Amino acid sequence: MTTSEVTPTSEQARPACPGPPTMLSHVAYITHDTGATARFYTELLGMELVNAVLDDSIPSTGDPVPYFHSFFRMADGSTVAFFEAPELPPQAPPTHAAYDVFRHLAMQVDSPDDVDRWHEWLVSNDVEVLGPVDHKIIYSIYFHDPNGLRLEITAAIDPRWNDMGEQASQSLEEWEQVKATARETGRDMVSVLADLTRARSHRRASGQPIE
Repeated sequence: MTTSEVTPTSEQARPACPGPPTMLSHVAYITHDTGATARFYTELLGMELVNAVLDDSIPSTGDPVPYFHSFFRMADGSTVAFFEAPELPPQAPPTHAAYDVFRHLAMQVDSPDDVDRWHEWLVSNDVEVLGPVDHKIIYSIYFHDPNGLRLEITAAIDPRWNDMGEQASQSLEEWEQVKATARETGRDMVSVLADLTRARSHRRASGQPIE
């Protein structure tokens, strides 16, 4: 090897990130009743059934699991998909109620007035609806599909709600510090987080900047 020849390091050999994906293609969930799911998404939510796949094995893994895969399209072209597989047993109950709250699909509409119209439409069709809830940055209602999947219909109140990267990074640093403090002190993370929340509330009430 000559002096001009340099073996690339692992960092030098790594390709560049291609950039963020263009859009959401689809999210996929489990259903045990495709017919009820199709009626809900087409008749109540106004989405079109745009594709379906029927097969006796999973293409990506080759596992011999027969299934029916359906796709329902939203206005921007993204889709919500479902798998029904006769061999799947019912899912076990979640170990904490928050699993059913945190895990949800949020679908955007143009305005809070549209959210209110959705509320009226869903209630008129005997769908139990929670809200509307004003989150200060978005305005939302919540309900469930026939599979128990929590759905949200939401509209932006603050047009910058999903363009606050600097604040999000600061919040992430705080969150990681809370976890580190809990590990180092042996305290429960909930109590450490409560201390941070109280301190932030005190600074906010006294007009001090929230760093």
